[in-house]
Amino acid sequence: MTHVLDEAIALTPVGSDSRVFRAQTHPAYANMVGPFGGITAATVIHGLQQHPDVLGEPLSLTINFVAPIAYGEWDLHLDPVRTNRTNQHWVFSIRQEGVTVATGSAVFAVIRDTWADVEAAPPEAVPAAEVEPTDFLDFIAWAKNYDKRFLVGGIVDGETADDSTSTLWVRDQPERPIDFPSLASMADCFFPRIFLRHGVYMPAGTISMTTYFHATAEELAAHGTDHVLATARGSRFGHGHFDQFAELWSGETLLATTHQLVYYKDPKVPA
Repeated sequence: MTHVLDEAIALTPVGSDSRVFRAQTHPAYANMVGPFGGITAATVIHGLQQHPDVLGEPLSLTINFVAPIAYGEWDLHLDPVRTNRTNQHWVFSIRQEGVTVATGSAVFAVIRDTWADVEAAPPEAVPAAEVEPTDFLDFIAWAKNYDKRFLVGGIVDGETADDSTSTLWVRDQPERPIDFPSLASMADCFFPRIFLRHGVYMPAGTISMTTYFHATAEELAAHGTDHVLATARGSRFGHGHFDQFAELWSGETLLATTHQLVYYKDPKVPA
């Protein structure tokens, strides 16, 4: 059987133009408004990997949601801006019925052996098997595709918090070996930090998200279907926007970091 994530990121070339791929939103990854941003990012990564001129492995992806993506078909337009000896730069846009709904850029690179060090450290965590899984509200369809086991900063409970940190074990549900598209999607698995601070769900949505892929394809293959340890926190909230930063870990291996800018509407403030 085809995994639901692979169904959701499926692409078809448009005509003979290798720079345009057609995608279809999937109901399993529906969000409060439009599709889950993580699955859109995963589809872009998948499209870049399918391009005949792609070089190396994903290094970074930035996607800007300039308008809500409607349910249905959308087209991914890819443009390889420059290819150097070891890295390759792309720009892309997502269009529906001739209207641009998202823009972005990506960097791919050839993996090289160099000096390496990791200054970040994974958060302390008990094994995933010792933590009960939890879920979001029923109308957030995409969350059902992840086994989520919160260590701190769990589901909104009606109480305000002074700290926006969430740490959880997460993996695809059903289990699926992790790869770059699934990692791109998983990097957006955190609910907006404003929910945790206010203790309630409120209108919010990602404006721009950048994910840095530190893992190699070999490291992802070694991780397999195990849970990923993921942690996120906000930095500053105000003026209707905030940013949140996250890390995703496989043991002592940092797989990815991600930073996004989020819009929110304070329900206590008139529009």
